[in-house]
Amino acid sequence: MDRAASPEKWLDLVYQDDAIITQLDDGQTDVATGAGSFTSSCSAPSTVVSLLELLDAEVGHRVLDVGTGTGWTAGLLARMVGAENVTSVEVDPFVSARAAENLKRLGLSPRLVVGDGGEGWADGAPFDRVHATCGVSHVPYAWVRQTRPGGVIVAPYAPGFGSSHELRLVVMPDGTAVGRFIGHASYMMMRSHRQPPWPAPGDEGAESTTQIDPRTIGYAPAGADLAMGAFLPGVNARGHHRDDTYVLRLWSTHAWATATYRPGQRDYVVHGDRGLWDDAVRAYFWWVGQGSPGRDSFGLTVASETETVWLGTPTNPIRPQGPAGVMPPGR
Repeated sequence: MDRAASPEKWLDLVYQDDAIITQLDDGQTDVATGAGSFTSSCSAPSTVVSLLELLDAEVGHRVLDVGTGTGWTAGLLARMVGAENVTSVEVDPFVSARAAENLKRLGLSPRLVVGDGGEGWADGAPFDRVHATCGVSHVPYAWVRQTRPGGVIVAPYAPGFGSSHELRLVVMPDGTAVGRFIGHASYMMMRSHRQPPWPAPGDEGAESTTQIDPRTIGYAPAGADLAMGAFLPGVNARGHHRDDTYVLRLWSTHAWATATYRPGQRDYVVHGDRGLWDDAVRAYFWWVGQGSPGRDSFGLTVASETETVWLGTPTNPIRPQGPAGVMPPGR
């Protein structure tokens, strides 16, 4: 849409409650083509408002904004707390430069930094608030370390198993951060947190059958996704439809499995690592046995070497199936 040629239609699009894609394939593809992987955007207004409300920022708060993008949220934060109190980090120098131009036209001058937002910005610490506009598979401990006790961290949490979640943490005096999952938040992933690609195995692997409809796992609500992701850290889950067939893919860096639904079948075919499928099924039915708690019944505790999902209170942690509480590499 050309703003100069169709200003009214342009404004209608801008003010719709939709995300606007501003980059494809990390800038390798012209966004005007509309074809490619979405890698940067101007988020939907309602989503932006929701996270900023959770942030609860006040005038004078020092804020670290992770993922500058168009500069929109950095500009909003500058209005909320004062431009001199906002540091916004963007990994892509071209995107950061474009945001600087946008903000300059509005007379706003938050500090813009080019770098890996997962490392925070130590030179500006301590911060009162950390606000992430990109999905994270785990909470970088640098954010906790650079936030003063009582400070708040808000981020879209997307560990890879199904749903993505709004997460609000409060930093404690002992150097941990504790908080709950609030609602849904779907954002493009921080580049260093992107899921490993589906391994596309050359053959179908070992074959077995299951009585569990794959849609039971693939269509599970957000609370079940949190439970399954907590039991299976590092495992990704995505469903794919083709005509009347549904295939659920589970994969990590060392294993994969698929389970396929076709109408009229009494049993469903599982290919690949049967143990991975069985682990997901056990985690799902553990969640059912707990009363099918919703997303807001779960929380997260982040420490320097561990990240723990819990149900109800931090004293009721979910223990992963495998090396308990081990952080992903590069944490």
